[in-house]
Amino acid sequence: MLTTKCDLHCRYCFGEALEDFGGGFGGFDVDYSLPRRICYDVGLLGRFCGLDSECVLIFYGGEPLLCVDDVKRIMDCARARHFVVQTNGLHLDGLEPAYVNRFSVVLVSLDGDEALTDYYRGAGVYRKVISNLRLIRRNGFLGEIIARMTVMEETDIYRQVLWLLNNDEFSFSSVHWQLNAGFWNDFERRNFQKWSEESYNPGIRRLVKFWVDYMEKCGVVLRLYPFLGVAQSFLKSEERVFLRCGAGWINYAIQTDGHIVPCPSMWGMRDFYLGHISTAHPLRLRKVFVGEPCTSCSIFNVCGGRCLYANITKRWKPEAYKLVCRTVKNLIEAVAGEIPRIKRLIDAGRIKVEDFDFMQYIGCEIIP
Repeated sequence: MLTTKCDLHCRYCFGEALEDFGGGFGGFDVDYSLPRRICYDVGLLGRFCGLDSECVLIFYGGEPLLCVDDVKRIMDCARARHFVVQTNGLHLDGLEPAYVNRFSVVLVSLDGDEALTDYYRGAGVYRKVISNLRLIRRNGFLGEIIARMTVMEETDIYRQVLWLLNNDEFSFSSVHWQLNAGFWNDFERRNFQKWSEESYNPGIRRLVKFWVDYMEKCGVVLRLYPFLGVAQSFLKSEERVFLRCGAGWINYAIQTDGHIVPCPSMWGMRDFYLGHISTAHPLRLRKVFVGEPCTSCSIFNVCGGRCLYANITKRWKPEAYKLVCRTVKNLIEAVAGEIPRIKRLIDAGRIKVEDFDFMQYIGCEIIP
């Protein structure tokens, strides 16, 4: 986490924070005075990464590309198998191609078409992001670009994902989304139940069918990450999975002060400080797993728990959060229902099992 600062005022982040301010945090000991930017010697990060031959380093924030000098210093000194950035996309033109082209993956926050993206993220954001994505492609970026959607009540998931996949401005082959649900004390002012039951869940079922229809028609497995990860588990007959984003057991966040926490959303939560990069070993960090109600859920072995932060903080009451769990169950059942057809396409040679492979634990939560 290069900075806690962001230059956007998105409705589901900055806007929610204003509404939620002073809402209490369940008795957790939280440090609200973390440095705005990294304050440790990047050489310590280089030492830390050097202890893990499989290190993948993800630049995160806030908005990490507000700190391009730090990005360059870290890329120059840290040995990582892969570099990844999760960005709002506004400053991709501020980092030289020599560095941008070293990223294996760029996750860019884009919620759908121009109207929806600008509604959530601010006027003019969509145009600037698309311009920058075109620019990095022209400048030789060959890695994966993932459209990373945040989804809430204004989103028609079926229509917006299809738009991202096929439009005249910048079509994506990789899309991920996460529900803005369970992260704030906001359920009472939301219309989540009606939207999830009448729009999102039916939209997911339509989208899964489209996904497999596309395999059948074109012989291509589109990289829709929530479907990709779940389908892969079924195809490989995995008996159980851990939290699919990796938070707390294989994927960790380094705060601006160098302390290590299980997840970027858990910044400042002192109860979950797992060490400091100056002394910790990346392969010996304590593991933190989800607890109830996830662990006794009938789909836990496929879901993996959805979100460690939501499971621990319980910002939504149990009855409200069950609505989120229903969206997960709906998605898993929709994918499971298409597995026989997917297997027939594999047997027929239209697609391959390997088409469902992806780089894991890079910021796609898989379970949205």
